Amino acid sequence: MKTPDFRLDGRVALVTGASRGLGKAMAFGLARAGAKVAINYANSHEHADRTWREFRDAGLHGMLVRADVTDEAAVDRMCGEVERGLGPVDIAVCNATGPQPLKPIEEYDWAFYEEMHAFFVKSPFLLARRVLPHMKRQRWGRIVNITSEVFRRGTHPFSAYVAAKGAQTGWTRAMAGELAPWGITVNAVAPGWIPVERHADDPAEMKEAYRAMVPMGHFGVPSDVAGAVTFLASDAARFVTGADIPVNGGMTVG
Repeated sequence: MKTPDFRLDGRVALVTGASRGLGKAMAFGLARAGAKVAINYANSHEHADRTWREFRDAGLHGMLVRADVTDEAAVDRMCGEVERGLGPVDIAVCNATGPQPLKPIEEYDWAFYEEMHAFFVKSPFLLARRVLPHMKRQRWGRIVNITSEVFRRGTHPFSAYVAAKGAQTGWTRAMAGELAPWGITVNAVAPGWIPVERHADDPAEMKEAYRAMVPMGHFGVPSDVAGAVTFLASDAARFVTGADIPVNGGMTVG
């Protein structure tokens, strides 16, 4: 029997929120494994253009596509662009996010709770619904949601984000069972706090306090998350579905 490997040659991947940070690392990781990768962004053309230049300079194959992935019409247009430019989407990685303020519940409003759910439940729903016909026809597909350790840890004061990530985790589990008969896996990767560009101004003492709690004794890096995503996208993970894999150095063991 042939041993499944991590190569993704011939596959088309779409990574949302991929112009920088963890999303950028995932896009590069999937492309290095052989996939043609659509790099989605919504707002910062400067970051997206820089990432796209690096991507091309590395000899990787893909395209840059702009869309608000919480908007149904925009998701449909984006997927159409990817289909015309690279082919139908085989691997969908739902990573896009918005602001993540830590605030006591009295300082949130329901509109912000809805915004969080738009990113972490509505967006995966819209994307999955759009790409599933192709995945079902070929009886192969991968949906990977980027969740977070905060759901397991009940991080506070962070209720809007934690609640939405919990909903995304539940959606992942439900969809895994629903789509398994078509050979489509639905999994989640739950990173810990991995400092990227948007954390540049976070207080050093806050970073050190978190690092000191990590059983492995150090922060993770974006490629740690990219590796887990590439595994789940590959045939090596063909019998893995409904998983929520923590990538946090042991922070949520047990």
